[in-house]
Formats: sequence, C-alpha cells, structure tokens
Amino acid sequence: MNAFKSLALTTAVLAVTACSAFEGNNEVDKLNEATASGSPFTQQLTSEYRAFSNYELNSEKDYADALHFARKGLEAAAGTVVMPEPVNDWDLTAADIAELSTAYGRLVSAFDRGAREVLPGKSAIAQARYDCWIEEQEEVANGEAAAVPCKADFLAIMPEIEAALPAQVVAPEAFPEPVSMIDGNEPLNVAEAMYLVFFDFDSKRISNGGLNVLDTVVQEVQSRNLQTIRVVGHTDTSGSAAYNARLANTRANKIKSELISRGISASSIITEGRGENELLVQTTDATREPANRRGVITFD
Repeated sequence: MNAFKSLALTTAVLAVTACSAFEGNNEVDKLNEATASGSPFTQQLTSEYRAFSNYELNSEKDYADALHFARKGLEAAAGTVVMPEPVNDWDLTAADIAELSTAYGRLVSAFDRGAREVLPGKSAIAQARYDCWIEEQEEVANGEAAAVPCKADFLAIMPEIEAALPAQVVAPEAFPEPVSMIDGNEPLNVAEAMYLVFFDFDSKRISNGGLNVLDTVVQEVQSRNLQTIRVVGHTDTSGSAAYNARLANTRANKIKSELISRGISASSIITEGRGENELLVQTTDATREPANRRGVITFD
C-alpha cells in the first residue's frame, strides 16, 4: 500500500471512529438525563441499560455498542417495552447461537407468563444481563475478549424468576399450512398473485421454506419480465406498536436483500412495513400469532 492510500485509509477510519464516539457520547448523555416512565419493569430496564451503556462507553470505549444500548435505554425510559436482542443480529459461532437461542427462549417464555409484572426488577435485570451476555459473546467469538461475566449473572437469576411463575402449558406453534394462491393449470394473473414468507417470533431470519418461496418469486419475475415487486412486512401484536413497526420494515428489507442476492434489481423492489396494523388472523393485543408474522410479496 502506498503512503497516500495508507494516509487516506487512516483518515477515513479516524473519521468513522470520531463519528461513532460523538454519537455514543450524545445518546448516553441523553439517557443519563432521562427520567424513566412507564411500568416498574421499564423503569428498572432504563436503569440497567443506563449502567451498561455507560460501562461500554467509558470503560470499554465501545462507542457503537454504547450507542445501541443507550437507544434501547431511551426507549425504555419512554415506557416502551423493548425486547431482548435477537440472536441472529450478532456475529456468533454456531454453538453460541444454539446456547443463546435457548436463553432467549427461556426469557421470552418467562415474559409471556407474566414475569415483567410479577418480578419486574429481576426481569429487567435478566434482560439486561442477557443483552450484555450476547454483546460479550460476540467479542469472545471475534477474539476481542476472553470472558463472559454476564452469562453467569443471567443463568443465576433465571431460576428464581421461573420459580415464581405459573407453569407454561402451550401447544407448540406451527406455521400456517402452505396455501396455493394460484391454480397451477392456469396462467398467472399478475394482479392477483401473492407470495407469503413467514417468520419466527421476534425474528427477521428467513427459514428454508421461506427461501424456497423467494426462489419461486424470482423465477416468476424473470420468466415474465415483471418490473415492480412490492414487499410488505407484518408482525403479530406481541410487543409495542413502535417496536413492531420497525420489525416489519426490517422483515421487508430482509426479503428485499434476499431477492437482490438472487439477481433482482434493487430499483424494482418497493418495501413497506405495516407492523401490527393489518393482521391476517385477528387477535387481541400482546398475542403471539405465527400467521401474522409475515412478508407479503405482490407485483404491480
């Protein structure tokens, strides 16, 4: 690398670092000054994220993660019930993903059984320690750290929370049976064509079945030279409306990314998120319904 290129690269890295540092400081300062509202759970969660983001900023100099968790803390301070970190959003080994997915399932199961109301303080601590664990585990996976102290804290507090809750008796979730939207013997009516991709709870990951659906979409687009694909993301009613609005957009953009990787032009894809506003299956609020966690693909 010549000297000019080396200098340019160094300058760019310093600029990005300075920007991240500034944003991290700014958001952490806002969280430090925020007055928490909402339920006892969200108030305690605010305190936990405040402590964690300050630690990441001041002790670890990890500006990006300080910024991320400060933003979660600010949402909690506003009374929003923010969810634990999705496992697939972090750079982890397969073994880490399996272990943290189990931990995530335990935590969400406890929340579904009323942990936030029965033991709000301990539930907030459990969520914060889980989020801390996943952040630390990524650093271990990338060779940036050697220990995961928050894991032990999470595993220590969860049995106490679970012991205070009623037993869970829930039938296993199942995705809706595949529905043929088009008669295979009839030519495709583009205006009526619809493809559905379903998602796991609080996830943007597309299953193998969903990927097969996208392969079919691509074949249809290419064989008919279709010019505009519309992707709309949806969620169920579990979680806040604001959180679900973001998750719906994330799901739509994930589908878009997969279509682009299969050769579809980005300019031909329109994405939109409608959160929990257009349920496929009508439910009450705070209800986990697999059929409502979907992406809908149509052609204009």
